[in-house]
Formats: sequence, C-alpha cells, structure tokens
Amino acid sequence: MSFFIKIKKALGWEIRSSKPEYDLNPLIYSQLKPFRLPLILIQIILMIGTFGYVYIEDYSIMHAIFQSAYTFTTTGFGALNERNFSNEGIVFTVTLMLSGFAVLTFSVGILINTISDGTLLKLIKERRMLYKIARLRRHFVIFYHNEYTAQLARQFRQNHVPFVVVDSREDMEQVAKDNNYPYFVKEEPYKEIAFLKSHLSSAKGAISLSKNISDNITLIASVRLYEKELGRSPFLVICNAETQNDKVRLKKLGADKVVAPPSLMAKRVSAMAIRPDMENVLDEFLYKPDTPIDMEEAFVGEESWAVNKQIQDLRLRDKMKVSIIGITEANGRFIQMPKGTIIITQNCKLLLVGSQNGISKSKRLLSYSEKPKDL
Repeated sequence: MSFFIKIKKALGWEIRSSKPEYDLNPLIYSQLKPFRLPLILIQIILMIGTFGYVYIEDYSIMHAIFQSAYTFTTTGFGALNERNFSNEGIVFTVTLMLSGFAVLTFSVGILINTISDGTLLKLIKERRMLYKIARLRRHFVIFYHNEYTAQLARQFRQNHVPFVVVDSREDMEQVAKDNNYPYFVKEEPYKEIAFLKSHLSSAKGAISLSKNISDNITLIASVRLYEKELGRSPFLVICNAETQNDKVRLKKLGADKVVAPPSLMAKRVSAMAIRPDMENVLDEFLYKPDTPIDMEEAFVGEESWAVNKQIQDLRLRDKMKVSIIGITEANGRFIQMPKGTIIITQNCKLLLVGSQNGISKSKRLLSYSEKPKDL
C-alpha cells in the first residue's frame, strides 16, 4: 500500500479505483504457460542461425538476422547470397529450415489446442466484464436468477439503477444476454469471490431473490459478515419470502426489507377488486420512470430546526409544493395523513409526496439546524 493511500484512509477519504477486486491475471497467465517453450525454441534457433551465417558465410549481423528469419519461417529465398553458399552453408540452411518447420508446427498445435479449449477466451471475456463492474458505484448486487430477477432488472433499467446479477448456473452468459443484464457474474452467490467480482464493497445494497429460504438466510449471513470485514456502513439487504413466517425469520436474521410475493399479490388483487377505477394509480404514481410525482422519506435528526414544530410551520406545501402524508416516529409508530397541528419529534421520518425537485429541496431544508429566514 502506497504512502498516499495510507494518508487517504487515515483521513477517511474514499478511494475510488476502477480496478477489479478479484485479479484474473494469474489464471490467464497459467493458460499462456504452454507458449513459453515454443517462444524459447524460436529465440534459440534464430540466435543459432544468426551466429551460424556470420561464422560460415561471413554475413553482417543484420543480414544474418534477415537470412535466419526467412529461412527459419520458410517464407522464401533469393534476397541475399544463397547462390554462392558453401557446402557447410547449404547443410546449415537445410537444418535451419527443418528446425523452423518443426518448431512452427509445434507452436501452431499448441495455439490451436489452447484456443479450442475455450478457457482462455472465457477468462479474457470475464476479465473485461470485471473491469466494467469495477467502475460501478452505489449499485445493487442481485443474487440468484429467476423470473423475479428478470422483472426487477427490467424495472432497474427503466429507472437507470445500476445492478449486477450473480448466479452459478452454467448458461449464465446466455441468460444475461436473453434478459439484457448489462453486468453479470458466474459464481456461487454466498462465496466471497462473488462479492469481490460483483464489487459489493462499493454497492448500495444486496438483493437475494431465491425461492429457497435457506439460500436467502445464507446470503444474509455472508453479506453481514463481509460488511463487518470491510468496516463500512450497513448494506441495504432486501430478500423475498414465500410465506409470512419466512418473512419474519429473514427480518430477524438481518434483512432490512423482505417482500412476500403471495401476500403482495393478494393485496394488489384485493385493491383491484374493491376499487377497479384505481387499478393503474399505483403503476402511474410509483413505478412509471418519467412521472413528475415522487414519494420519499425525509429523516428529521436531533439537530434539525423542525423538531418540536408543527407540520404547518414547515410550509412545505406552500414553498416546495410537497405534502407530508405520513410520519414514522422513532418508536416505530406510524401516523398516516397527519394534520397540520401534529408536532414533529426528533429522529422521525416524514413521508413526502411531490416533485423530485421539491422533495430534494425539502430534505435539504429539514437538515438545517436553524430555521431559514424565508420561512
């Protein structure tokens, strides 16, 4: 580690590198090892040929190198003084030609064998992918491919959210191509090598979408352990569960958010059945990428000027065109559609609805320790 990197770490500066955390070069070099012997033989025979022509035919060094090269590769004759060769020169030339033919045939055989095996090309393609992934920041790593992953990937692409898909299946490259995954890693999801290749250290969170709860439990434990090894802020861990009991278990084991598809589908179908006219409101309001309306939570810390103020005193609706439709207090109690006289307590979260620009300004305003003069 260089002196400057140590200083940056001591000062708490973020070190951003586009170099992959997992180095494939040793594996690539191991695939190239069979080429060492042919290259050494070529160099040795060319050196013998050069010194031979200097000694036997009294060539200059440059002419001897030229004569050795095209004799060794059997590419042609007549450029120099072959007609006046001595008997020793003729025998030496024939020997050099046969040696060149043997070494080149041997080299071509090794080249064909290495390329036909396919391992080298796979490693080169994977190395190229890892360099692309290493440039990502604040991305999501999605573990396990299935129909949930394909749908989530489509939503992420529409909303320009960077993500990497990790799965150990043999046809992962074809799966990524079929489902338009821009970045993918073929590894066992729960292993550290998968975390390194997916650049999890720079990710915003990890998403496990396996239908097997054991996979999700293993993934949560592995991610939390890796998080402690890095000494970084907690990852946002999201999982799916097939039952409500599994949902409770995954939350206890460390998942931040757990989605139960059967329960979610039941609620959505119930809403459609009870209020048919509101069928597409959720899609338009929350999931459409170009909607002018957004919904986000804003945290009100202990130092915020908004603490112990009434909602109406914030004047978010008048100034920012943003409405507060819910409050999650520090003790976990949720207040829906709060009145303007509700007092805002410290360490609560305000659920804001409005334009993206208005919400962004509101969150910045709530972070101030003193009340802005224009309010």
